[in-house]
Amino acid sequence: MRRLRELTLLNRRLAQKLWGQRLSRLQVRSLVDLTQSFKFSLAAGELILIDGRWYVTHSGLLSLARRYRCAGIHVALVEKFSDQASARWAFTATVYKSRLCKGFWGYGDANPSNVSPLVHGAEMRVAETRAVNRALRKAYGIGICSVEEIGAIAEPPQASREPKKLPPQPANGNGHGSPKVRDRLCQVIRQHQLDPNLVKSSATDFCSVKTLRDATREQVENFVAHLSDWAEKDRNALLCQLNSYLGQKEGAA
Repeated sequence: MRRLRELTLLNRRLAQKLWGQRLSRLQVRSLVDLTQSFKFSLAAGELILIDGRWYVTHSGLLSLARRYRCAGIHVALVEKFSDQASARWAFTATVYKSRLCKGFWGYGDANPSNVSPLVHGAEMRVAETRAVNRALRKAYGIGICSVEEIGAIAEPPQASREPKKLPPQPANGNGHGSPKVRDRLCQVIRQHQLDPNLVKSSATDFCSVKTLRDATREQVENFVAHLSDWAEKDRNALLCQLNSYLGQKEGAA
């Protein structure tokens, strides 16, 4: 019980830090309920807030399965709904909570029209993940959707996917627009196929400023190091975090 109280408190504090005034009392209450019911960790990237709604992540569902000692997961391709030439895939997954469990199954599909451009070319893996997520949610009674299942809904608008240059170096000489820092950030964005606008919003939150012009060189350097490290260790969790900024107006950062 003590660990659960600590996790609940940690999730609330982190949620307030990440979303601040955008977090309503109802969303906080939902977060507490999800924490106490399933022991999801916000810091571990197991939950994400998108457009005012909580979503569980694939890593969160797998962690839940481990905690409840899931006996196994069987995944199979649904050939009649799949077509390699058009990158259209469908899978079915069956979750066995115990050796005597008859199984909880779910379907998952993916094609270029219902996945984010960030994962084009990986539709087969997305379809498999969606099937596993749906089966796990059924098995453990999780009513909220998983972020991997929402597909193209979570992708940024067409205009926002265009590469966008970082703000020019300000006249006050804080230096965050210097070539080395800017080039390093652009390199991380290209290497891990991140959305520049969402990264910009994340940067302003990380630096606790209204615009990047107000950030110091040290703050931006710390953010770039943080972004690079997170992308290398857990890109999926990073994408979930960046997607939480989709509700913000373009250019608000």
